[in-house]
Amino acid sequence: MEDKKLFTSQDCRQTGYDLSLEGKVVVLSAAALPESHRSADHQLYFCTGGFGSKQNPSGRAVFAVSLADGEQIRWNRSDILGIAKPEILTDHARLQLSQIRPAGALDLKNHEPQYSGYCFLPDDRYTSGVWLCSPKEVQDYIDLQKEYQHRIMVCDRDDFCVFDMVDGKLIYPTQEILDAHRKEQEQNSGMELKL
Repeated sequence: MEDKKLFTSQDCRQTGYDLSLEGKVVVLSAAALPESHRSADHQLYFCTGGFGSKQNPSGRAVFAVSLADGEQIRWNRSDILGIAKPEILTDHARLQLSQIRPAGALDLKNHEPQYSGYCFLPDDRYTSGVWLCSPKEVQDYIDLQKEYQHRIMVCDRDDFCVFDMVDGKLIYPTQEILDAHRKEQEQNSGMELKL
């Protein structure tokens, strides 16, 4: 099997210290990797935070999840080349990314999931769903995944589809359903309870 070329700053859509890395897939410098893991697969990470992940950072620490094996690790900001171009992600990296719950997600030991999120490759392969406990977590999961995934689906506790997006295009609910729901919410919030 032929080794893939190592990623460089040319594989990044943005580089530099004037951008936030948090919530983005980043490319790690190959020089930061041990020789045994020096491959393009081991250069892709999802940044979860740290003082070094901020725009014009005040620290060096960047916390990230490997899209090769799911390991959580700390890197220095200087080890990061930049934010990855979505097209460089392999199928394996996309599936690994689909398993990451959004930042600030509630602890599953103390909260009951209300939804499950799924991401599909173009050939319909996917991994197990990710538990989501609230509508905010659903929105955060969609925001996290939409730039990198072919298809995103969210189901409720009864396994009914409540959201479906393919290649960035909303399939369900339709715009008409969203508009009707929004109108109903506006009408209900404008009503006063009279006793």
